Amino acid sequence: MKQFIEFVAKAFVSGLLILVPVYLAVLLLLKAMQSLVGFVRPFAMLLPEWFPAEHVLSLLLVLIVCFLIGVAVRTPAGRVIRERVEKSLFERIPGYALFRSLTQRLAGTDDEENVWKPALVEIEEALVPAFIIEELEDGRFTVFVPSVPTPFAGAVYILTPERVHPLDVPFTQALQSISRWGSGSKELVAAMKTESALK
Repeated sequence: MKQFIEFVAKAFVSGLLILVPVYLAVLLLLKAMQSLVGFVRPFAMLLPEWFPAEHVLSLLLVLIVCFLIGVAVRTPAGRVIRERVEKSLFERIPGYALFRSLTQRLAGTDDEENVWKPALVEIEEALVPAFIIEELEDGRFTVFVPSVPTPFAGAVYILTPERVHPLDVPFTQALQSISRWGSGSKELVAAMKTESALK
């Protein structure tokens, strides 16, 4: 019974973590479109009445603004401003840093030095899928071990190098194995064996 309750709870949290960001994104998009209706109305009147011009033009304007902001934050000045805003505001929100890092990795936009490297780590007598967050000055690693099947929650460990086995697999492949209850783990183990053989 306890396992069933844990399964239901984890499944609920997994669904919630997927649904809530999508819902909030759609809600913000609709709100932004609504606030721009008055601005695009004069242009919409130039188009045929049967065409939903106000909605289409509002959506296009929001998408253009998103694109311009995306281009701006890729410039050196934009990166500085983004980092300041994130540190002073967003990083105070619990879970924001983790969610941002995961979404950036999935989108392939994370900086190379901030890449979460997939690994298998030794916890007790088992190998556990994990991600290397950083290497400490004394050679130990900070690793994040996500819970199954959702990668948005888990535990952080600081482990010695001999207990951390980096994998030569893409981030998304490791994430898929975790989200599929471990299906595909044989490829992760094979990647570890290949790496060990090369040393």
